[in-house]
Amino acid sequence: MADSVNVTADGLLIARGNVEALSDDVRLTAREIIYNDTTGEIVLKGPIRITQGDEATIVADAAELQSDLRNGLIHSARLVLADQVQLASARMTRLDGRYSVLDKTTVSSCHVCETGEPPLWQIRAQRVVHDQLEKQLYFDHASVLVRDVPVFYFPHLRMPDPTLDRAQGFLIPEFNHSSLLNYGVKVPYFIPWGTERDLVLSPYLSSETRTMEFRYRQAFEKGGIQLEGAISDDTIRSDIIRGFLFAEGLFQLGQDYKLTFDLKAVSDDTYLTDYDYADYDRLNSDITIARASRTENTRFAAYHYQTLREDEDNDEIPFLVLKAETERRYLNMWGGELRTSVEAHGHQRRSTKDGDAGRDVGRANANVQWLGDWTLGNGLRTGVTGALAFDAYRTENDSSVSTFDSGLAPSVAAYLRYPMSKTGTDGATYILEPLAQVAWTGGDTLEVANDESTQVEFDEGNLLSLSRFPSYDRRERGLSSAVGMNWSRISSKGWQGSLTFGQVIRQDAQPDFSKSSGLSGTSSDLLVAGQLRNQSGLLFTGRALLDTKGDLNKAGARLGWSNDRLWLDASYIWLEKDLVESRPNDISEMKFDGSYRLNRHWTGMMDWQFDAVSGKTSEAGVGLEYRNECLRMELSLSRRFSTSSTVQSSTRVGFNVALLGFSVNSNDKSYDRKCG
Repeated sequence: MADSVNVTADGLLIARGNVEALSDDVRLTAREIIYNDTTGEIVLKGPIRITQGDEATIVADAAELQSDLRNGLIHSARLVLADQVQLASARMTRLDGRYSVLDKTTVSSCHVCETGEPPLWQIRAQRVVHDQLEKQLYFDHASVLVRDVPVFYFPHLRMPDPTLDRAQGFLIPEFNHSSLLNYGVKVPYFIPWGTERDLVLSPYLSSETRTMEFRYRQAFEKGGIQLEGAISDDTIRSDIIRGFLFAEGLFQLGQDYKLTFDLKAVSDDTYLTDYDYADYDRLNSDITIARASRTENTRFAAYHYQTLREDEDNDEIPFLVLKAETERRYLNMWGGELRTSVEAHGHQRRSTKDGDAGRDVGRANANVQWLGDWTLGNGLRTGVTGALAFDAYRTENDSSVSTFDSGLAPSVAAYLRYPMSKTGTDGATYILEPLAQVAWTGGDTLEVANDESTQVEFDEGNLLSLSRFPSYDRRERGLSSAVGMNWSRISSKGWQGSLTFGQVIRQDAQPDFSKSSGLSGTSSDLLVAGQLRNQSGLLFTGRALLDTKGDLNKAGARLGWSNDRLWLDASYIWLEKDLVESRPNDISEMKFDGSYRLNRHWTGMMDWQFDAVSGKTSEAGVGLEYRNECLRMELSLSRRFSTSSTVQSSTRVGFNVALLGFSVNSNDKSYDRKCG
């Protein structure tokens, strides 16, 4: 297709003006094309543009190609791959529609302006071969230049082109310095096995350690697994070979069941923190088979616990927990909803000591519950709940409680809620909802140890619950009432705010509630909870428990803010000391983690954790990132402060550089520089 097409006497076809030629997925545009029917040769006069699919574009001044556009010579060529990497050469040869051979080539993913200023980085090579089928770039005698200054030289170099998702080879190295491990470098190497498996090996070398990190992934027809870990021989613990292994997976089983597992193991208590792999103080491993739907929740699970705390003994905590449970809902039963649940649970300690240090427990629990609710003509909402529960316990290695005990616990409750709403003169909607509940639970308190309900939370989610204990080894019994108030405001401009107040009043105090739970005594602490959010990404939540004197027993708040420039996550927690909850001292901690985009290319990062009781920082870090269309650099500095005798304080410095464009995601165009 062209503005004009002429055929000469000697068999030449000459097309001029806006010439376009198509062959399969190749599209060619030029100022003029001369086609020789006898030789099958095409001569193109520029400017020329050759596009093959969405992956490769060639821009040139002139070319001589064969009629299939798969072979030929291109002059003053520029090859652009996936709009990210450009290769400029005085001459490029096309072979078999697969190979592009460029002589004396400059390669970069940086913007190159007409001012003649050199790009931020570039690779100059005597020859570059692009294999379009394998999606690889092969360099001969390549030099890496930064601002026209040679930095590295490689006799031979292979790199993936931007369109390749998986390629065997080295990934971006990481340089860091740790006060425990000295200066070191990690050089990850990626090994794909087909399309469903891959392995990353990352040697970590420094004067204080020889470490091999690894990550293995495999996809199956109905699931996948990932293994991650490391093995170290270091000077911190020269007496042992250190390491860790984390394994997780998900598989779809028949009848809508899912198998998941999350397994964790480590050689010693401080390995994860010494190498900054994780910040766990206990390792929780589990294997679970579960099925969930609108009317059913069934789960079979096995848990394993390993403590890393210096004040805990692995022999004296439940190391193995087995659980099987199912809950079902039957809708529209006698004008309401019927729920049934059955649970079997067992946990075991390695120790055989009498009492808390060696106690093993097995229990079975069943519950039948009916719930009905109605809305009256004046908007008043009312509901009734009736339940009957059965609990049976067997306890070993604890002479302070019965070996076996069981009992029934009938319950009944009724509530009232009266939501009211209005629209203000500012266009906002206001909602006010007072609520009240009266409940009674019978049965005798079982003679079993409190092994599972040691940490109790009182919040707006369980204000109207029949029992606020987290497990069945404890139940609230007797007559109680709960009163509360919900208030919310929804602005027409996107602001939303809500407040909840609540309190529980009992006929008899429940001795198994700790003081800091806010539920001890006949009158609970006053619950105050609130939330605030807007359209700009701000979200604030807070909750507090205040006693009759107005003092705080528990308080927590969290602030999140996310938009185009800012990402922020800040939290605060206050817990009063409580020996019943194994907390000998007050806890008052603040945590901050955020980043702010200073301008188009620079982003600042910071994290900070502060212990307000001791007045000391427990962890702090700062970082600075520079990013444009072809480069990402990150410098970070972090410090971990420790008062533990086993975990040492450490300082870590990290430096990462990534050349964007070579299979490194650089699709965010907001970082791209512009020519003046």
